[in-house]
Amino acid sequence: MQISSRERNILILAGLVAAIFIATSIFPAIGDVYQGREDSLDSLRLDIEREQRLIANTADWRERRVSVELAMAELEAQTFDGETVPIVEANIQSALSLHARDSGITVSSTRLAETLETDGWLLISQEMSYRTTDQANTVAFLEKLEQSLPRLRVTDFNVNRSRNQYSGSITVVGFTRSEGLLLNEAEEQ
Repeated sequence: MQISSRERNILILAGLVAAIFIATSIFPAIGDVYQGREDSLDSLRLDIEREQRLIANTADWRERRVSVELAMAELEAQTFDGETVPIVEANIQSALSLHARDSGITVSSTRLAETLETDGWLLISQEMSYRTTDQANTVAFLEKLEQSLPRLRVTDFNVNRSRNQYSGSITVVGFTRSEGLLLNEAEEQ
């Protein structure tokens, strides 16, 4: 069968229309698939870079965590424990008297402790009057307070000499967390 020139022109025109249809509908779809693939690869590259940074920073974060845990443990060792404020006050007074006795200092009197609460912490201030016959005992006492655990910090100190005796007073503070601490006896009941 022989194709006439008119049929051949119609077939060529149909081929051109088909080619235009393919070019306008299939090529953009292929382009969208290609662009989606490129976007997916870029996202994957970013994820890989982020994971590599996290892996590289793992050691640094572990060091920071250990450092924070050590700081927290040190802070805990420096604070007093107790269920109520009077118990914590008694612990501070007991520690102060023990350090004085170990240093050869005689406790003359102690005043009632004063408390101050702020930002989840309770500061307890304890004043004590003392006497000793050797000035080296006072130095040893201050050194014991400086090295004490839980930490007793000296806020006020004075000493007087009269003949062969030294007398004075010292005020120390100790800290505890006020969270979970019964602040007065009415809360216990």
